[in-house]
Amino acid sequence: MNAWVGALLTRFQILFINKMAISELNIIPLAGMFQAGSLVHEIAYYGKCDNDALEVSLKSILITDPKTVEEVYGNDLNNLRLGFTLMENMFSKEQKTRDMEVARYILGIIHLEKKLRKNQELFNILDNGITRIKNQLAMFDSVLHENMIANLAGVYSDSISKLQPQIMVTGESKYLTDSVYANKIRASLLALLRSTVLWIQKGGNRWHLILQRRKLMALANQVKPL
Repeated sequence: MNAWVGALLTRFQILFINKMAISELNIIPLAGMFQAGSLVHEIAYYGKCDNDALEVSLKSILITDPKTVEEVYGNDLNNLRLGFTLMENMFSKEQKTRDMEVARYILGIIHLEKKLRKNQELFNILDNGITRIKNQLAMFDSVLHENMIANLAGVYSDSISKLQPQIMVTGESKYLTDSVYANKIRASLLALLRSTVLWIQKGGNRWHLILQRRKLMALANQVKPL
């Protein structure tokens, strides 16, 4: 069993807001969540995104047994610069429509993560799918290969996308209905799930996003790359 997928089974529900739970260990995967959510938005509206950021996010799905949080994102916080920037915007007073849509994707995945944890059949599909794709990486050389992205998208469609309510992505119809872009969107949503599981493992919970935004913003400013 992949360790990050297995974390879905061992996750416990936090019943109160533990202020000490907000730390560098969960601000990093939170940046990963914002980065993946931003990729969904950019691809859906413009049919393009930062390929370096996309590669980092998709690779994180396949790093299943990391020794550190940083390892999930290539041991370099510069790889999450997009996520930190969007998170800073989100927690400031300069929110844009884009930021609110990304926040909706994040909250939606947090909700579905809890449901996925209780569905053994879909859990097994997710776990087996990631194992299969890890074995295919050497064949295609890059996680950005069209076949790799399609396979990641397929795992998302066969697992978390089966849960209700589904994540409704908004954007330009010409991108949403094109399989190449739709696969990138679904693969990015799977990357969002991966970072969400890590975030919860390290003490994150949705109440932090609602009630402790100032603390999150302060810590993000301390941790983010210069």
